[in-house]
Amino acid sequence: MGLFNYTKCKNNVIYPNWNQAKKNLILGRNEVHVWYASLEQSKNFLYRLSRTLSVQELQRAQRFYFQKDREHYIIAHGILRDILSRYLKIEPTQLNFYCNPFGKPYLTENSGGQFLKFNLSHSDGIAMYAIAHNREVGIDVERIRPDFASEQIAERFFSQQEIAILRSLPENLQVEGFFNCWTRKEAFIKAIGQGLSFGLDKFAVSLTPEEPARLLNVYDCSQKVRDWVLEEISFNSHFKAAIAVQGNQCSLKKWQWCP
Repeated sequence: MGLFNYTKCKNNVIYPNWNQAKKNLILGRNEVHVWYASLEQSKNFLYRLSRTLSVQELQRAQRFYFQKDREHYIIAHGILRDILSRYLKIEPTQLNFYCNPFGKPYLTENSGGQFLKFNLSHSDGIAMYAIAHNREVGIDVERIRPDFASEQIAERFFSQQEIAILRSLPENLQVEGFFNCWTRKEAFIKAIGQGLSFGLDKFAVSLTPEEPARLLNVYDCSQKVRDWVLEEISFNSHFKAAIAVQGNQCSLKKWQWCP
């Protein structure tokens, strides 16, 4: 199933250490697949992807003020349908979704929701997807912006432990440290699926550059640190990305989507 001929990816690989996409995909029980895709696609592909979306998805796209944002929404969600359809071996148009009370999307049971869970993030023209076998997963990607008001944001949303670590870093590492923290916190929040009702200051993650991504603490004990894996996703020096996966064992495999 799927819309596109993935064998053409060979000539369009942007990141050589990422796998070329295959027509038929198999997801092992302990595997989590991470996908990269560019949202800068031709009008032809925009049209083809839009044909796979539901009425509700197209209506959400129209709520964006700028045309580029509308197009990126359509492309990001069209690619999501294409990727999921490869695992489930059904047409992208046959997939149905619902959201939990906090807005986290899931596949309905008759669309494969009893097998697959997923998450999506996009920033500045690129999208990243996480696909897991029946375990919660969250992913986040952000373009690094050195002029971002990181100190004020950190004081408002980070835990005291994270703020202390961030301030202890040399000045030339603080921007990277901030985006390490932000993407890891967003990935974890998205994975647990409770939205911002689970406060960003209720837990702490590692953020020091060159140190492994880790969940350090969950202060109210509602989640056990040992039940989650945090990983940094390296792919481009201008972006930071992270994934949070439920369970203490998983093997990440990285794929590149291309038309």
